Amino acid sequence: MAGNALAVVHDADDLDESTMLAFARETRLSETTFVQSATEEGADYRNRIWTVVQELPFAGHPSLGTAVAVARASGATGKLRYVQQTGAGLQPIEVTLDGGRATASMLQEPGTFGPELDAAEALTPLGLEATAADPHLFPQIVSTGLAQLILPMRSVEDLAAIVPDFPAIHDLLKPHGAFGIYAACCDPVAGTAQARYFFRDERVAEDPATGSAAGPLCAYLNRHAGFPAVEITQGIEMGRPSRLRAEAVNDHIRVSGEVVVLIDGTLKL
Repeated sequence: MAGNALAVVHDADDLDESTMLAFARETRLSETTFVQSATEEGADYRNRIWTVVQELPFAGHPSLGTAVAVARASGATGKLRYVQQTGAGLQPIEVTLDGGRATASMLQEPGTFGPELDAAEALTPLGLEATAADPHLFPQIVSTGLAQLILPMRSVEDLAAIVPDFPAIHDLLKPHGAFGIYAACCDPVAGTAQARYFFRDERVAEDPATGSAAGPLCAYLNRHAGFPAVEITQGIEMGRPSRLRAEAVNDHIRVSGEVVVLIDGTLKL
């Protein structure tokens, strides 16, 4: 009853996009995924990832959760490996099953680094002054499959004081093709961070665990602070505490976390 919930729909080849969006809105979760047959060579399955607003080319926690659901549906046990197909490409994922619990890790795309932003410009949509920014690190657009604004913060108190203005967040991010702001108070020496994620559409709003932002944060810290791994806590302010781990592996970023199965059922449309 913590972390970021996910609904996974199996055998979704016959579902059209309007039905997928309608069911994602029905769940009211950050993301809902639909498992389809792969259409690219080398992939085991295709993962269609939807928010209540739109389909995403890639996302982190829906990739981990979907891989666990695929593994459980196969009836296999122990350690399994898959390659999933998303709009961002093919991502290798490892799953270890242990009853109703599991761990999963995935290799995201190599980090790509976009423009640096002014601290005051980045913090204004969050209701904060420029002084809330980390004095040693700067805001930057980063992607490991989905572009995010990485926004290092000065303290966890500043992180807790955020009051998001979602239309302003949208206006800030849209010109850069970014999907959200990942505000994070980082301790690179300890290899830890506490973070909050705000999507550019208020119908999605705040997210309690965001693997597609954890990867860019790790890539950012590896490049700018020289630290290749980070353990991230998120969702504390929402009452949905979560933990994600990310590490640089050659040119890629590996993101991992735990998955707990809560409900199995049959969807009737």
